[in-house]
Amino acid sequence: MERSEMLSYCLGKPGAWLDRPWEDDEVVKVGSRIFAFLGNGDREPTVGVKCGANREIADEWLHRHPDDARPMPYIGRSGWNTLRLDGGIDSDELTEAVDSSYDMVVAKLPKRERPTA
Repeated sequence: MERSEMLSYCLGKPGAWLDRPWEDDEVVKVGSRIFAFLGNGDREPTVGVKCGANREIADEWLHRHPDDARPMPYIGRSGWNTLRLDGGIDSDELTEAVDSSYDMVVAKLPKRERPTA
């Protein structure tokens, strides 16, 4: 999957918007919270998503895709992984990971910030 395709997919989620909180790094938020980290496009194409409520659940991705998934720096302990877009993870599984991350983040948003779609 191309980075541009993943960005378009993320931005297609209800209430999603693009932010650049750190230099040129791009993230996609819903409400005030990030649900996808896309970096700046200069490195390997990846997406950082919440893959589980905790590290133990998120580790399933590492076991299934040892060459294409790794814990995210700093927030990996909370269930966030970096997934390669150009590796062995198929597009459907990548979009399902984004859907799951989005749903987990929306569930934690205050009701006033949740999308109404």
